Amino acid sequence: MKKKISILMFFLITISICSNVIVIGKESCVPEEASVETMDVKDGYGKQCKDITPDAHFAIAYDAKNKKILYEKNAFRNVPMASTTKILTALVAINYSDLDEEVTISKTAASIRGSKVGFRAGEKVTMRELLFGLMYKSGNDAAIAIAEHIGGSIENFSILMNDFGRMLGLKDSNFQSPHGLDSQMHFSSAYDLAVLMSKAMEEPFFREISGTKEVGAEKYNFTRSYSNINKMLWRLPNANGGKTGYTGQAGKCLVSSVDHNGRNIIIVVLNCPTRWEATERVYEYVKENYS
Repeated sequence: MKKKISILMFFLITISICSNVIVIGKESCVPEEASVETMDVKDGYGKQCKDITPDAHFAIAYDAKNKKILYEKNAFRNVPMASTTKILTALVAINYSDLDEEVTISKTAASIRGSKVGFRAGEKVTMRELLFGLMYKSGNDAAIAIAEHIGGSIENFSILMNDFGRMLGLKDSNFQSPHGLDSQMHFSSAYDLAVLMSKAMEEPFFREISGTKEVGAEKYNFTRSYSNINKMLWRLPNANGGKTGYTGQAGKCLVSSVDHNGRNIIIVVLNCPTRWEATERVYEYVKENYS
């Protein structure tokens, strides 16, 4: 393993026993819902501006290099974020495991609902392959297998996620699972997801599993080949990373990284039925208004 986590896990589990839920930042854990009447849209100077993402309840454009907000719409509200959760799941796995470690798929992982790779109970795959399945196919089975292997349980892995999120600077998020299926106490904000993605893009292997379109089984001796479900990689030529998400409560979500003049611009749209078009509009706005 890259780092020893036993002492850290003991410390974090102790914290968990003292408090039923760990919240990053705010005391209030209840996700807020925005209506059309409460939309707050601002440009990179903090001034009210035109709503260029009318279908998105929450959105942000964030310059990862300069750590500057270029556009935001209700970006600091606590809301469900669906499978964009898996950005953090991947980061934790990259930092706390060896990519060549072999992982056995449990019955719990194989039977999880929602989007899946299709791993079978008892099947053995490497952590590297699990991460491709996690990000390319948004596999909930991969997420559970990763969590069980690293944390020993979903609960312990979620504690590790929250601790790692705090280290990255997340302030308005709480993670209860590695997959992001709807749960009352599982939430983030558009801003936190932008910060998370900006940090994730600093990891070379994350850039590979997030920003490439296909990987053949022969490349890493995988059990199967993978194709990325993130359409933005095809729609925007300079898109270099991202993660999709959808649940009934979160709606359609998308976190994207776009190479803009050598800088990663992170674009997040949450609860947005036109997430692909909305992301493209935000990037057009960035190109027109920021060099």
